[in-house]
Amino acid sequence: MRRRVLSQFDDRTIEEEGKMTVSGRSMQLYFIDGRPDGMLTAEVFNWTGHVLMTPRTQISNALSRKHSKHTGVYVLIGENDGEPLAYIGEAENMAKRLGQHVANKDWWSSAILITTAADTLNKAHVKYLEARLVEGAEAVGRTKLENANTPPRPSLGEADVANMEGFLDYLMMVLPALRIDMFLQHAKPKTTSNTLTLSSPNQSELVRFQLQSKKFGLVASARLEDGEFIVERGSEAKQSWTGEGGHSYEALRKELETNGTVVSQGGNCVFTQDYAFKSPSAAAAMIHGRPTNGTVDWKIEGTSQTYKSWEQSQLERLESE
Repeated sequence: MRRRVLSQFDDRTIEEEGKMTVSGRSMQLYFIDGRPDGMLTAEVFNWTGHVLMTPRTQISNALSRKHSKHTGVYVLIGENDGEPLAYIGEAENMAKRLGQHVANKDWWSSAILITTAADTLNKAHVKYLEARLVEGAEAVGRTKLENANTPPRPSLGEADVANMEGFLDYLMMVLPALRIDMFLQHAKPKTTSNTLTLSSPNQSELVRFQLQSKKFGLVASARLEDGEFIVERGSEAKQSWTGEGGHSYEALRKELETNGTVVSQGGNCVFTQDYAFKSPSAAAAMIHGRPTNGTVDWKIEGTSQTYKSWEQSQLERLESE
């Protein structure tokens, strides 16, 4: 049987030529059968957690593994009537519990089993983790849960709560890396900290972008922050999606409308909160209601310089240093 390991490095602090210090973490992905779409495990250096992700087609093999029999929490992911659906649970023996779900839940297509390598979680720990994961998924609102209600947090001591919150911090890094984004909050609190700046000898000027559509009377503002393109609260967008049906951006626009990030106001829509996108084009598509080239549509506020031109100028500046 082929087995493959992708990346195994230490958790470390990296200093880049004395300019800045970045605290980094490294994750080890182990593709159990050598296939990217098969079973895999994920671990992080200096973290006790162990994550096993498996397609339902390999559930028998997955549940025969040692860690599957540990105490832990699990997430079932799939679809129902074309909409994403998930279930979050806990068990003292995850293999036994998931065996029951194979029999009584038909909709799920993959499972994520979360435990510790040394089986150190107890029942109260996993109940706390289950409650916090349900709270997080409901707060994001991207994926509907089959859970009947939000389980209450169990009573834990101060040290145990701190340990479980620390465990969750690592888990919230691992799951998005596995493309599990149901816990990833794109809505952002309004802030100007850590915002990308253009430096000069005398000052640092906040870099802001604006998109305007005179035809539809739209004005939207955005900023770059921690590598995310954030459209700001109050930005205007077209009333509805008018682009090609079935496009991935159409699904994103529907999600924003469903979770209340974009609401109807007058003849258009407005953003009710800051929201982070992966690219300027994704953000622009939400404004225009159709796919578009956001690197050209977004311009530095108060100028005619496009995002594309600005981006190129940043690269040229780096090359000249």
